[in-house]
Amino acid sequence: MRVAVIGAGIVGVTTAWELVQDGHEVTVFDRHASVAAEASFANAGVLAPGYVTPWSAPGMPGKVLLGLFSRHRAVRFGLRAWTEGSWLWRYLRACRSSTYLRHRTAMHALARYSVDRLGTMTRRHELDYERTQGYLVLLRSARELDRVSKGKALLDELGVRSEVLDATRCRQIEPGLSGATPLKGGLHLPEDRVGNCRQFAHQLTALARRQGVQFVFGREVVSLGTSSRVSLQTHRVCASGFEDAAPTDDAEQSFDAAVLCTGHQAADLLAPLGLPLPVRPVHGYSLTAPLRESASLEESAPRSGLMDERFKVAISRLGDRIRVAGSAEIGGHPEHMSPAALRTLYRVLDDWFPGAAVMSRVQHWKGGRPMLPDGPPLIGASGLPGVWLNLGHGSSGWALSCGSARLLADQLAGREPDVDPAVFQVSRLRL
Repeated sequence: MRVAVIGAGIVGVTTAWELVQDGHEVTVFDRHASVAAEASFANAGVLAPGYVTPWSAPGMPGKVLLGLFSRHRAVRFGLRAWTEGSWLWRYLRACRSSTYLRHRTAMHALARYSVDRLGTMTRRHELDYERTQGYLVLLRSARELDRVSKGKALLDELGVRSEVLDATRCRQIEPGLSGATPLKGGLHLPEDRVGNCRQFAHQLTALARRQGVQFVFGREVVSLGTSSRVSLQTHRVCASGFEDAAPTDDAEQSFDAAVLCTGHQAADLLAPLGLPLPVRPVHGYSLTAPLRESASLEESAPRSGLMDERFKVAISRLGDRIRVAGSAEIGGHPEHMSPAALRTLYRVLDDWFPGAAVMSRVQHWKGGRPMLPDGPPLIGASGLPGVWLNLGHGSSGWALSCGSARLLADQLAGREPDVDPAVFQVSRLRL
C-alpha cells in the first residue's frame, strides 16, 4: 500500500518505520524543517512504564483545585483555558475509578510492550541516544512516602519492579543529591530509564530513509479528502533541511491510506470530515543546560532519571547535560513562556543539584503535548475510509511510541496485534 504519515514527531517517525517494515511505500509529511520539532523536541525523556498513567484519575480534580493556591503548582491554566470547558467536562467525567483502572492497565501494557520494542531496536541497530538506567522518585515528606508506599501495591500488581528506600539509600544511588534539601525517602525503579527522544527520532529517521521512507518537510497538510483513496492537499510553510520528495506548492497527492500522527492539529483536519476529536495541547516546560566539568564526574550531578513527587518535575541526565521538565498548562499560548512555570523548574534543580549546571547556557522549551480528556491515545481506524489514527499520547509519547506504531501497523495489515487494541479505539469516545 501507498501510505502517508502526517506528522514527524516521535510517534510519526516510529509509525513510518513499522509500516516500511511491513513492505508499505511510506511518505512522511511535516510542516517543520526536521523531525521531532514540537512535543518530541526537549521532553523529559523518561521511559518508565509504571508511571505511564491517565491524567484523569480519581481525586485529581480536587488536587488541581487545591494546587491553584500553590506558587509551584503542577497544573496551570492559561488565559485561553475558558475555551476548553467541553474538554474539561469530559476530563472530569473520566475521573471515575473504574474508568481510570481500565485505562491505566491498558496504557501500562502498551508502555511495557513499547519499551521492550525500543530495547530490541536499540540493540539490533546499535543506536545511541544518551540513555541511562534507573529512575528514582524523590519523596520530601513522610506523607508523600506513605502515599507512594501504598501505591506500590499497584506497581506490584502490574509486575513493575520497584523498591521503597530510605533517604540514605537514595543518596547512595544518586550521590549528587544535595544534603541541604529534606529527603524522607524514595521509590526506585531500577528497570526504567531515560533517553534523548529527539536524538532517537533522528537516528531512526536515517534508518527509515535507507529503507525507502520519503520525508517531505516544510509542508503542511491543510485538508484531507476521502473516497476510493485518501487525498492530501499540502502547502509549503517553511524551507526544509532536506526532503526526499518535493511536490509543487499547494500540491494534491493521493494515497491508499493516511495515518494521522499530528497530535492536536489532527482536530482541524478531521472536523470538516465529521470527526470532532477532543484532542488538545497541554503544554509542558523544560530547561536544559550543560553540566559543569566537575559535575560531569558525578560528584554533584544526576546519574540517571529522577522525579520530584511534590512538584511533579523530572530531572534527567542526558550525556553531559541535565534536563528539568514538568508543568501541565491548559489553555496556554504556545509562544508565551510562563515565568512561574520556569521558576518551579529552577527551584527543583537548585534544591537537588545546586551548582551542577552551567546556567549561563540554559535553554528553555515549551511544547504542546496532545492529550485526550480520558487519557489513552487513539490507535487504529478512524471510521473514515482510509484514514487511521495514532495520536493523543499526552506526556507519554516517548514511552508509548514504538508499541503504538506496531499496534497501528498490525491493525492496518489486518493482523492480530500483540496488545489488546480495544481501549485505544476511537469508538470509546462516543463522538
